[in-house]
Amino acid sequence: MPTLQFELVHRETGCRVIAGVDEAGRGPLAGPVVAGAVVLPEGFAHAWLDDSKKLSHLQREELYAELTVCPGLRWAMGLATVEEVDRYNILRATHMAMRRAVTALGDPGPDMVLIDGLPVREFGWPQQAVVKGDTLSLSIAAASIIAKVERDRMMMALDAVFPHFCFSSHKGYGTAAHLAALQTHGPTPHHRRSFQPVAQLTLDFGGEAFS
Repeated sequence: MPTLQFELVHRETGCRVIAGVDEAGRGPLAGPVVAGAVVLPEGFAHAWLDDSKKLSHLQREELYAELTVCPGLRWAMGLATVEEVDRYNILRATHMAMRRAVTALGDPGPDMVLIDGLPVREFGWPQQAVVKGDTLSLSIAAASIIAKVERDRMMMALDAVFPHFCFSSHKGYGTAAHLAALQTHGPTPHHRRSFQPVAQLTLDFGGEAFS
């Protein structure tokens, strides 16, 4: 279970505002990549807050509701659009979303940012990259919940616009049902043209599908 071990180490060096950052949506064929940023209040504790991937949809929604009204907790989200994913590549777009999430926290900005995974180049704030950080740091785990719930809600909203794709069930990931819908209907404007097999289907459909 994640703890405050990383946060406490940085507090001992004088850091007061420590943000956790995580993303959701690097792998899907459709939709934006979304990052969450969370600053936990000192002494924060939770009995079952964990990496969003280990929790059910209902558990994530419950945690999101708790976190977003928790006294003293600051949170924000940032995203990079499908167009930015295609223009800059998924890694750069993910870093853009992370920077936007931290910026959206407002003042005072973080003295240290704990990032799930690898370091972010030209980030703008002091950072510590933590591999599998969403299973180790409570701040990162909380950010993973924010990012996942925000993105899932966006994909569920798209489901109402493109019901044939059933975005609410797979959230844009390349499931068999999603791939079958792509073959039948062609890509929507929310599909990542730089990702296979969407790139090939875009050529096959002449770029006109759902335009």
